[in-house]
Amino acid sequence: MKRREFLGSGMLALPGAEPGGPKLKVVCVGAHPDDPESGCGGTLARYSQAGHRVTIIYLTRGERGVRGKSYEDAAAIRSAEAEAACKILGAKPVFAGQINGAAELNDARAGQLTKLVLAEEPDVVFTHWPIDTHMDHQIASVLTFRAYLASPRRFPLYFFEVNAGSQTVGFQPTDYVDITPVREKKKAALFAHKSQDGEEIYRKHHEIMENFRGREARVAAAEAFVRLGRDSRLPGAESR
Repeated sequence: MKRREFLGSGMLALPGAEPGGPKLKVVCVGAHPDDPESGCGGTLARYSQAGHRVTIIYLTRGERGVRGKSYEDAAAIRSAEAEAACKILGAKPVFAGQINGAAELNDARAGQLTKLVLAEEPDVVFTHWPIDTHMDHQIASVLTFRAYLASPRRFPLYFFEVNAGSQTVGFQPTDYVDITPVREKKKAALFAHKSQDGEEIYRKHHEIMENFRGREARVAAAEAFVRLGRDSRLPGAESR
């Protein structure tokens, strides 16, 4: 099928949805609670609905993210919100143990995250775009890339966007996933982050992004990704 016909059809099916299809192990690495939900929550929901195993690794617990709260209290609040969001998405939460606003990029931290990622034996991994303006996002991305390099079986690696044009810069998508069927589920997962005013974040940023990427892909709502290399294709996506 030609690209124009493919995008026009709006049929962006995930593997495993077919009877007897392969079941995949999907991993997403995000810097803070609510980042994975914002950047690729719809895609993760589609994987989960299709019967795949989804794991979200949060680099930090969002310790600096609740005004007037200590790091310990904020971490407890935001961890609980992340767990609630994962339950909605059908994902398993894992916390990597770094600190919001003080994430470290060194050999020890690379080894730590690599161990967490490879323990999931991933078939596909998602993470932040490496030149996001937030340092924690950059570090999450580079640490995930180090896991990619360390893996004996190279998994497909895809970068997602958050707050495009403000935090995510220079992002030129290679692949899109139609999230129209799971848009409400993604919203519910994002709204679970009550301390971050997920509803306001969605209204101001992600709803606009989903609509725009949907127009590019000729569907109602889409998430966009940049694929590392040219040797793989994001399940459920068409490339430019």
